Amino acid sequence: MHNRRRIYEGKAKILFEGPEPGTYIQFFKDNATAFNAKKHAVIDGKGVLNNRISEYIFIQLKRFGLPTHFIKRMNMREQLIRSLEMIPLEVVVRNIVAGSLSKRLGLEEGMTLPRSIIEFYYKKDELDDPIVSEEHITTFGWASPQELEDIISLANRMNDFLSGLFLGVGIKLVDFKIEFGRLWEEEIMCIVVADEFSPDSARLWDITTNKKLDKDLFRQDMGGLIEAYQEVARRLGIINENEIFRAKGPVLVK
Repeated sequence: MHNRRRIYEGKAKILFEGPEPGTYIQFFKDNATAFNAKKHAVIDGKGVLNNRISEYIFIQLKRFGLPTHFIKRMNMREQLIRSLEMIPLEVVVRNIVAGSLSKRLGLEEGMTLPRSIIEFYYKKDELDDPIVSEEHITTFGWASPQELEDIISLANRMNDFLSGLFLGVGIKLVDFKIEFGRLWEEEIMCIVVADEFSPDSARLWDITTNKKLDKDLFRQDMGGLIEAYQEVARRLGIINENEIFRAKGPVLVK
């Protein structure tokens, strides 16, 4: 990796200036964080797996007709993406009770919801990303009513499609977090799916055993995170059953 201008660094990814105007390079780190980075570790190879899984999912979303920021995977740890005007929200789609929903409402983890729920969190680390309502979003101008309608529609379509995709490989899509941004092309603006989709940002359970195949293994000190991520990749056909996972890839330029 040559020296590039760093645009932004998050908990698990770094954005660099892209090779063409209107593009970024998204670099996947091996950092694992939980509880707003209060818990932190470096797990060799996690970024490589997340890059491969996210690439696969975003290609499938494009085939399904959903607009995204993804252009192509460049190597083991990097993707070329479109630069967007990001909307400062984390959008969480829930199909099964787990995580903070269970804690907040005293519900039993694993209960299937009567219908999917979409929650919004204001993306602000220093505030621990508080949950917000649609009224907050439109009142404070984070997104217009029409943009919010587009976000909800895209999130629901994404959930319907990915629930079926994962069901086909024996995995329950419990919930997932995604972000959205504004893509400007001349005078035309559209809302597109951004960020990533990986076991870092989604809860994935084996359909038969409810075995966790996601970052909850790290959050709950259960171990086996890399093995679980590899299992997701194998079921999706990204790596084959006999492939020996190798974590090597471009190293991060300081």
